[in-house]
Amino acid sequence: MENQENQINIELSAEVAEGTYSNLAIISHSSSEFVVDFIRIMPGTPKANVKSRIILTPEHAKRLLFALEENVAKYESVFGKIKTADGAFNPPMPLNFNGGEA
Repeated sequence: MENQENQINIELSAEVAEGTYSNLAIISHSSSEFVVDFIRIMPGTPKANVKSRIILTPEHAKRLLFALEENVAKYESVFGKIKTADGAFNPPMPLNFNGGEA
């Protein structure tokens, strides 16, 4: 018998299902939360806007880390190792992050 109490009905609106493209993420944290800002940088443009901000508890940030590690491993087992350029884990250019309203 299925336990109905442990089920969560997750809905995805059409707008959210379209997704938002990001090619840079900036992560910051305090003692109580992690903040992940997703940014889209366009070539030749000196300004880039944060497209989405996700705020997580430290516990959920760690769960996200494990979920990403597991999914990258699954991806690589099917499609091969993901190649990264030298220095790929550093921002592609100097950043001046303005956390306030611009």
